[in-house]
Amino acid sequence: MTNLLNVLESKTKIRFQDCDPFNHLNNASYINYFMNHREDVLIKHYGIDIYKMAKTLGKSWVSSSNQIVYLKPAFLMETVVIESQLIKYTDSELHVEMRMYNENKSHLKAVIWCGFVHFNLLKQQRETHSKELMQLFDNVNNPVLLDSFEARINQLKKYKTKITV
Repeated sequence: MTNLLNVLESKTKIRFQDCDPFNHLNNASYINYFMNHREDVLIKHYGIDIYKMAKTLGKSWVSSSNQIVYLKPAFLMETVVIESQLIKYTDSELHVEMRMYNENKSHLKAVIWCGFVHFNLLKQQRETHSKELMQLFDNVNNPVLLDSFEARINQLKKYKTKITV
C-alpha cells in the first residue's frame, strides 16, 4: 500500500449545460467538477467507491465545508486537468485540496479545500474511520504546510505554472 499516489489527476471537458451565457464554467458547477473528479479517482486509485460503501456498509462521507477561489475562467469545451490530494485527516474527518488547470497545466483556474465527515447513514451520526482507512490515509496524506486557505492561494498565485506540492 505504500506505493499509492498522493496526488491524483484526471482530465475532463467543460460541457455546455455547466456554462453561463459567456461560455465560462458557472461558479456553482466548479464544485460538481471537483467532486466528480474525486469520486472517479478514489475508485481508480484506491478502490474506494463511496456509493458502494453507503449501500453495503451504511457509511460514507458527507461534505462539511468548502472554500473555493476562482482564478481564471474555464471555457466551454475546454479540456481541464484536476488534481486532488488529502491534506489533513482525523479519526472522522478528511480535508482535501483540489486544483483545476488548463490542459497543459500552465494556468491554475480554481482551487478548493473541502472538508468531509465520515458518516453512519443508518445511525445518522458521525462515524470513526476504520483501522484500514486510517492506514490508507497515513500512506497518501500530502499535507499543505500553511495555516490558512488564503495563505495557500497566495503561495499558488506566485507560480505561473504548476508547482510541485
